[in-house]
Amino acid sequence: MALLAVSALGASLLLAGCNAEKDLDLSTYVEPTDSADVLYNQGLANMNAGRLKEASAKFEAIDRQHPYSEFARKAMIMNTFASYRQAKYDEAINSGKRYVSLYPTSDEAAYAQYLVGLSYFRQIRDVTQDQREARLTAETMGEVVQRWPESEYVEDAKAKIRFAQDQLAGKEMQIGRYYLERREYVASIRRFRGVVEDYPNTRHVEEALARLTEAYFAMGLVSEAQTAAAVLGHNFPDSKWYKDSYSLLQSGGFEPRENAGSWLSKAGSAILGG
Repeated sequence: MALLAVSALGASLLLAGCNAEKDLDLSTYVEPTDSADVLYNQGLANMNAGRLKEASAKFEAIDRQHPYSEFARKAMIMNTFASYRQAKYDEAINSGKRYVSLYPTSDEAAYAQYLVGLSYFRQIRDVTQDQREARLTAETMGEVVQRWPESEYVEDAKAKIRFAQDQLAGKEMQIGRYYLERREYVASIRRFRGVVEDYPNTRHVEEALARLTEAYFAMGLVSEAQTAAAVLGHNFPDSKWYKDSYSLLQSGGFEPRENAGSWLSKAGSAILGG
């Protein structure tokens, strides 16, 4: 039987909708005497028809009954996709990681890693909650970019990384503001500094620099406050945050002035606006 190319099928299925299914007994879908190629093509047919549970049953049967066949490798990647589309993210993650571990040089390894990243991405929660999935999204998609830079998944992987980093920076800002409101300046500076150094190209960096100006100024560390404001002004001269920081310094008789020896000056070169 002719086989569909896995990457082409996967790419098209990612964009296509799948029909809703009722809970079914998967054991009824597989004949123990079916050959690997029969099971595989039945699985593809079920997937194209939106019967994802039936498709998964076929692919899993290949893994059990024909573990050393070429179809077992192909079935594993398709089952990863089927699990992802059913929002069975833990299963998709485990299956995708297993595929990459067993077949790291195959043509579909990038796709498997990408599906793992998507499974983490779909579980990212509101910034007020734990951001474990955002961190794992950034790490997993980062591997897609680094290990398979020519793959068709790189551009979307980069977009997912940017979103995940923005979430992580937002979480740091939330915690930093909490400490700043309670005048726990050292703790707040640690969080805002993390945003500037680790997530310099996110939308939160402007506020982070302004908050650093505020925290340093409150502690009497005028040179650091001036540098934070200067870096902010250099990168975002029209920012509301810069105007607020400038006014704060002026209230004490100071102006933004960059200290080239400060960590802020060095970090400023990595900021998108620089």
